[in-house]
Amino acid sequence: MSTTSQPRAPEQGAVRTALASSPRPPQPGPLSTAMTFGWRGMLKIKHVPEQLIDVTLTPVLFTVMFTYLYGGAISGSTSEYLQFLLPGTLVMSVLFTTVYSGVALNTDLTKGVVDRFRSLPIWRPAPLVGAMVGDAARYVLAGTVVIIVGLILGYSPEGGALGVLAALAVVVAFSFGLAWVFTTVGLLMRAPNAVMNTGFMALFPLLFLSNAFVPPETLPRGLKAFVDVNPISQLVTASRGLMNGTATAGEIGIALGIAAAITAVFAPLTVRLYRTRG
Repeated sequence: MSTTSQPRAPEQGAVRTALASSPRPPQPGPLSTAMTFGWRGMLKIKHVPEQLIDVTLTPVLFTVMFTYLYGGAISGSTSEYLQFLLPGTLVMSVLFTTVYSGVALNTDLTKGVVDRFRSLPIWRPAPLVGAMVGDAARYVLAGTVVIIVGLILGYSPEGGALGVLAALAVVVAFSFGLAWVFTTVGLLMRAPNAVMNTGFMALFPLLFLSNAFVPPETLPRGLKAFVDVNPISQLVTASRGLMNGTATAGEIGIALGIAAAITAVFAPLTVRLYRTRG
């Protein structure tokens, strides 16, 4: 005779009655749902802190190496070149971090996590928006590391602390827009490595063919024309101006306008692909 006891019918009926009579919890709103997924991104960093190596060590390496390798050749002294370079390495370090937004989304897609999110009774874009908000913390961390290293090396921002914070805010806002490009790539590619390779291959020429590391006046005419219209050059110009205390409203407006335009194009495209990609 089996010793396993089965729950009695009256007990099951009482449970059903209690569940049926209890008020249904309110459905979470879009904002709270997005913040929950943003916190999910923070928890992933907490459990796997090694993923912050690219955010912390890479900016240090770029800033130190570029300052001492090219400072004397380009500006005649490392201290003078650091004043020109730091806004450029700030932009470079933070923009490189945006590629991981697409990598993380592709990882969730290939592992089936996205299918689980789709089955939840929540605002559909919440996982995307929340992940993007969580990634903004990575952008702030990468930018802060660059600024601290620059100050240690002797960087002196003429725009003061307010100018530095404003420059960091503009770079983070631009990065938030650019990350939508890589989330689109993350939904189109088949593997996380493909997303990473595509992202870095696209960013490297745009970053190095900008005014981040050398003055455009020293370049050949054709190359200078490209550098002048490069969107990343507009971001570097605004950031450099804010940190030097010479930024104009037009320079800041152009950088933020480009970020808004990128978001307006690629955010809806990402949401559409997210809904249809299997």
